[in-house]
Order: sequence, then structure tokens, then C-alpha cells
Amino acid sequence: MMLKKVLLSGFAGLAVLAVGILIGHFGIEKGSSAPSWMSDLSRDVDEKLIQDGAASTHRELTRVPHMATTAGDEATVQYMLKNWQDTDTGLDASWREDYRVYLSFPNRDKPNNVSVGELCVEKAYQSEQDDPEVVQPYAAYGPAGEVKGRLVYANQGKASDYETLNATLSLTGTIAIVRYGGAGRADKAINAAPFGVIGVLVYTDPYDINDGLMSDENETYPHSWYLPPSGVERGSYKNHFGDPLTPYLAAKNGTYRIPVENITGIPPIPIQPIGFEDAQALICELGGSAAPEDWQGSFPCSYNFGGPGFASSSPFNNSDVTLHLYNRGELRDSANVMGVIWGSVEPDRYVIYGNHRDSWVHGAIDPSSGTAVMLEIARVLGQKVKAGKWRPRRTIIFGSWGAEEFGLIGSAEYAEEYVSKLSQRTVAYINVDISVFANATLRASGSPTVQNVIFKVNIPGSDSVSVYDNWIRYSNRTSAAYGNIPNVGHMTGAGSDYASFVHYLGITSLDISYTYDRSTTRARIYPAYHTAYDTFDYASTYIDPGFTSHQTVARTAGNVLIRLADGLLLPFNCSDYAETLEQFVSTAAEAFEAQLVANGISLEPLKAAVKRFRTAATSLDRTIHNSDLLLLLSGRPLRARMINDQLMLLDRAFLDPLAFPNKYGYRHVIWASRSSNVATFPGVADAVEKARASGRKEDWAQAHKHLSIVTQAISGAAHTLAEAQR
Repeated sequence: MMLKKVLLSGFAGLAVLAVGILIGHFGIEKGSSAPSWMSDLSRDVDEKLIQDGAASTHRELTRVPHMATTAGDEATVQYMLKNWQDTDTGLDASWREDYRVYLSFPNRDKPNNVSVGELCVEKAYQSEQDDPEVVQPYAAYGPAGEVKGRLVYANQGKASDYETLNATLSLTGTIAIVRYGGAGRADKAINAAPFGVIGVLVYTDPYDINDGLMSDENETYPHSWYLPPSGVERGSYKNHFGDPLTPYLAAKNGTYRIPVENITGIPPIPIQPIGFEDAQALICELGGSAAPEDWQGSFPCSYNFGGPGFASSSPFNNSDVTLHLYNRGELRDSANVMGVIWGSVEPDRYVIYGNHRDSWVHGAIDPSSGTAVMLEIARVLGQKVKAGKWRPRRTIIFGSWGAEEFGLIGSAEYAEEYVSKLSQRTVAYINVDISVFANATLRASGSPTVQNVIFKVNIPGSDSVSVYDNWIRYSNRTSAAYGNIPNVGHMTGAGSDYASFVHYLGITSLDISYTYDRSTTRARIYPAYHTAYDTFDYASTYIDPGFTSHQTVARTAGNVLIRLADGLLLPFNCSDYAETLEQFVSTAAEAFEAQLVANGISLEPLKAAVKRFRTAATSLDRTIHNSDLLLLLSGRPLRARMINDQLMLLDRAFLDPLAFPNKYGYRHVIWASRSSNVATFPGVADAVEKARASGRKEDWAQAHKHLSIVTQAISGAAHTLAEAQR
């Protein structure tokens, strides 16, 4: 079913599904009346009430910093429980689940510092920045230590950047300063260590986040949404999601823990984030030759490699840079807050809606924008349930995840603890983390099967322009089947709490947010991200004045949630998955086939598997489209269950626990992370890139192996779709 055709007009609230959950599969057209058994859901919910509720909730959530396991975090736990246990608007049940996890913190009594001059601190423009609970900027999971060396500039800290720099000068014993982007936080240090670098500084260049603007007198916050010069992006500097001491095990009190020294995917050398005000003072004094053009940024100077060290004319000449870092790891209790609305017909089928709760500081946008939306959705649905007006067909589970900022810990521990039940029973996972980056357009990433559940809601401030049509305007692609449609991204990495559900459990997932017009800015994310400036004032003044986009996301995500929870047949489209696989195999053929054939490896088995998948998907979609709704309701309920199981388990068919032994938590052979720039099957792309670079026979053998892995997975998935149609 074409994505466009499942969108409905006239939605004013979260609970107005009536026709929506049936359209597409059963040929019910727009404007048709809903069956009587759904009439209670056709009543509008006051948009202004949602909007005001989101603003009020948002203000409460951001009142104090609430980094994971702190007093502020515990206050948000209690706030969530109070809301979800309300007698009038609460859920059927709500509880907390605690995990004993390994986190990393700076030493309050011995602050981290960088010396070669005086390191600046984040400047306070509002009282929120002066809160004593504002954690100092640091690199979580970066090691403690004191290192001293000459400074060099290494661009984004990619392995190729260090190789370029090392060809110019010796990096042994140096400190590297690098900018955010290009490589993961931890990788900036992991890539550096083999070259002899002993410490790393990380900063955000104004070119990448502020469109070059740098002055807090009239250009940056508090005058605009741009990052002030002293702002520092905090973050988790580890590559694997979940608790680092209990891989593949839920981090409960009695769980086996690996030794701390055996943790992988974290910086092997000291690393510290700083503001671009400090970075400018260092980079603009460096000696040596000028770095390449694509290494240059917005500072009013040449970005040089370093001598190593500073220029002879610099006041820092002959000075080393010293990092004094006092980070330490601790076992802490971190809570997930869970809530549930039990299903009326299929209580053993779950639709999970999740958002993390913890932040680095006040976290107005990340994650409180998402938490406010989740609380509003839960309030609206809870009110319907408490009033006896509605109950979903399937069970809805709400998850407020803890310690996400430290590496998706709460959601990963939940997935590990309940792996069997979730694998067998979960229909879909919806993630709304940063619900509002800005107020230009919707953005979504997800499994191709779930792309057709986005509903037609009007954009903020308009009675005629839909979110869908506006989305096409800002981000679109051409589909062979449907023409011009919104561009839905792929979940190829671990950017938020969907990671465990997609990559580890193979659960069909969707991530939704409202974002900015990317054609008007180079900002890689909203500029106050992970800083002390991500406050209610920042959000309400520059990100979403009036909280209209919060309301729009609530209505959109809420409609998706209810459609998944209440439709007789799941609104998934296997043919959309087939189109994606066909795009992948076409890309692989264009990029790799000649060299594969030259090394005795054929793409034909993969092409044949994709064709089988297309045939099976088309057949199942036809079966669904031709299904008789009334017959399924009254006489053949097990037929509906059988079809739904095929749809629900499709992504599970792509799991292979042995495919990526060196990638923790990645088992989905279609959506695993990849280092290759070729947008195709990740295992194949990475293996071919490595074989191309090395030319070794054993590396081409690995490429052949990954081709076989993905071929078998696709062929197996085709069989799961075809089996029940006889």
C-alpha cells in the first residue's frame, strides 16, 4: 500500500483513529464512517490542551539538571510514576526497574583541566547555568590521567586524518586537538593511540554548528539558537551500547561483571571536550604547515598542523599542553520507569513506545522534548482507559529509559533482561527521543515495513498544509512504485534507544522527530546539544515557541502508536521492504560487482534471493489487501493472527548472531552499522572495502562470506512470508 494513501485528513487529537487503523488493507476510503465498536475513538482531543500540557510538563522536567542516577534524575523518576499512577489519567500499571550499571563521572573536588593558559568554563547567561548540579564538561568513560605534550591539529580524528598528519610530522608524545564530526567520540582517541598520540582535546567548530557565527555579543545564545563560545558538548565516549561490564546480560545486582580493564570500545588515552573559545586560542597559535582546505574551519586564522607545538611567534612558544583528568568509574543504580495499558484482545502482543529520561544538564531538547510528548500521549490514552471509553486491541508499553546518555544503557538492559518475551511478542517499537530539533518539518527513520503508518496531521499553524506534504517539500525521494514520497531514513547505527530493539532483537522500529530546514544551515544538530544552554528558555525561545511542534509530534506519534496497537491487521507493507532490498542489491552491483566477479564471487545468488523476497512480499500484501474484514473478525480470527505473526516476525528473519562477531549487539544483517560510504548491505560493503584496500585473498573470502550471510537471510525471510499463504 502506498505510503501516501494511508494518510488521513482532519485529525485533531491522539485518539481519533476511527477509520485510520483500517484504511489501506481493507479498502476503506477517506471519509467512510467507522464501525460502531470504534466510535468512542472518533472524538477529537483538544490540540491546545496537548500543546499547553507539553509546555507545562517540559518546564517541570527541565527545572533542575537530571544526569543519570543523580538526585535530579530520581526526581524525574518520581514525576513519571506520579503521572502514570494518576487515578484519572494514569495507565493500568506503572513501576520502576533498577539496574546496577557502570557509569563514569568527573571528580567534583578535583575538576578536570587543560593547561597552557587558563581553560574557560561555560559562561552563565541565565541562572540555570549557575546551578551547582551542572556537571563540568568531561568525556564519560575517558580515562583519568595526566599527560603532557606538544599540540597538533588532527581535523576530525578519523584514522585517515591521523595518517595524513603522521606523514607530515611525528605524532609520538603529542596531544591532538580535533573537532566533532567524522568519527565517533571514542574513535577520536582510539584512532589516535596507534600513532603515539598520548591525549586528545575535542571541540565543536563554529563552521559545523554555528554557520560560522562566534560572538556572544550579538550572534550566539542568548541572541539566537547558536552555541556560545564557551559551550562544551558533553557525551559518552564509548562505542558499545548497554552496560559495559555486563555484555549480553542484564545488569542486576548479582550479575557477573567483566573486569573494568576488559571493557572495549572506550578511549585508551585521556580525552577532554572544550569550547571553541578555548580551541581558537590553541589552534590559532599552532606552527607548522597549513592543513588541507577541507580541514579549515571558521576561526580567523590558518588551521596549521602544528610544529608539533606552537609557532615561534606565539606567546605559547615552546609550551606543552597538559591534561589533568580525574574521571572515575562507579557502579550506580539507574532506573527505567515502565507503564502499561493492557490489550483487550491480544494482551500478549506489545507495541512499545520509548524515550530516555536522563540528560547531561537540564536537557530541555535532549530528551525532555521527547519525554513531554510521551507523557502527553500517555495522559490522553490513560484518560480514555480510565473513563472506560477505549482499550487497545494490543498491549501498549511505555518505557522511560535511564542512563541513555552513557550509551543507551536503560533500553539495552531491558532488552537483555526480557530478550525471550520481547522477541516472541513485540509488534513494533516507536522511539521519540529528541522530539523537536526545530519547527520546519517531520523527520523519520525506520524499517521499510512501518513507513506507511505516518498519518496526515496538519503542520503547526496551518489548517490546510499537512505534515506529510510539508515533509515531501523538505525531504523526498523517488520510489519506483509510488513516485515522489517522503524520505524515511534507515536505522543503520545506534543513535538512540531503538538500537537494542532493531539491531539486537530484530523488532520493527520507527524514530520520529520534528527538525530544521537543513538547506539553510550546516548545523549537524541543534547547537546547544549536550551543553548547559539546553534549557527551557532556549527551547521555548528558539526551538519551538508556543510548543506547537511538540503538539504536532504528539499527534503524529500518538496516531502511529494507536494504529499499531489497535488495527486488526498490522499496517505493515512487505513490498516496501522489497523495494529497499532491490535498491541495496542494485547499489551493490554498481559499486562492487566487477571486482567481485574478478575474484570469482557472484552476485547472482543474492539477486535471486531478492527476487524471491519480492514475489513473496507481493503475494502476502495481495492477501492482506483482499482479506474480508468481517470474516476475519467473526469467523477466522486465527487467520488474522497468522498474518500478523508473519508481519511482526519479518525483521527477526534478518537476524544472524554470528554475522558480526566484532560488533557488539549488532545481529540484523540489513541494518547493522557500516564504515563504508556505499549505502548497501553493511557486512558486504565493509568486507569489500577492506578487500579492495588490502587485495588479500582472505579478505575477498570474507566478502564472499558476507554475501552468503545476507543471501541466506533474505531467502529465509522470503520463506517466512510465503509459508502461511497456502
